Amino acid sequence: MRKFLSLLLVTAASVAVVRGIVIPWSRTWGRRTEDDVPLPGDDLVADATATETRGIDIAAPPESVWPWLTQMGYGRAGWYSYDALDMSQPSAGTLDPAIGDVTVGDVMPTHPGGGFVVRIADPPHALVLYSDTELVRRQAEEAKADEGAGGPVNIQATGALLQTAQPAEFSASWAFAVQSRPDGTSRLVERLRVRFGADDRPWLGATMPMVGFGVFLMMRKQMLGIRERVERSIRSTNPITV
Repeated sequence: MRKFLSLLLVTAASVAVVRGIVIPWSRTWGRRTEDDVPLPGDDLVADATATETRGIDIAAPPESVWPWLTQMGYGRAGWYSYDALDMSQPSAGTLDPAIGDVTVGDVMPTHPGGGFVVRIADPPHALVLYSDTELVRRQAEEAKADEGAGGPVNIQATGALLQTAQPAEFSASWAFAVQSRPDGTSRLVERLRVRFGADDRPWLGATMPMVGFGVFLMMRKQMLGIRERVERSIRSTNPITV
């Protein structure tokens, strides 16, 4: 009984912390009223069911931020987020010229069998990725012919979870807008817009708040990762001398 009461108290305290601190923090982190203006790619998912917009200040011009965006992707430089979930190795800490730039129509992989398609590439200010049900289905069919397309165990598990939790019909745009600031720095704004179609799995709707919180955590980690890499690169190329 004593162990049960202790567990009950810990659980209650954890719930109180989540409700009183974690959730309010997640609702405000990276949000500014100026970030809610229209961004490139908003029209790709015009009637979004859910929208997530976050931003972060970076002490570097847009030209220094852009290369880190264009080399993103599984098997490329990574997503600069939680690598244990979406990468087979740590995300790159330096730019790799061999990866090159991206153009409209390119695929930025999320796993060995597919990923987002580049719909807008306007250097150094706007990169917009897109995915929908038909694209995912087509990429999955093409990947079946490749026995090695499953990737590492962590990537396979993540892919299986996404396929299970994914609504029957969906479309999603993922915009990265690099805004110039008067002092020569930048503000990186990310916006994810998703539209869900009808679905016959009632449990799926109940999981959406948790999925949304997970998206926030991944997005926050990614933006912090991009800022750290950009600013470190700036410091290494412009060392302070005394």
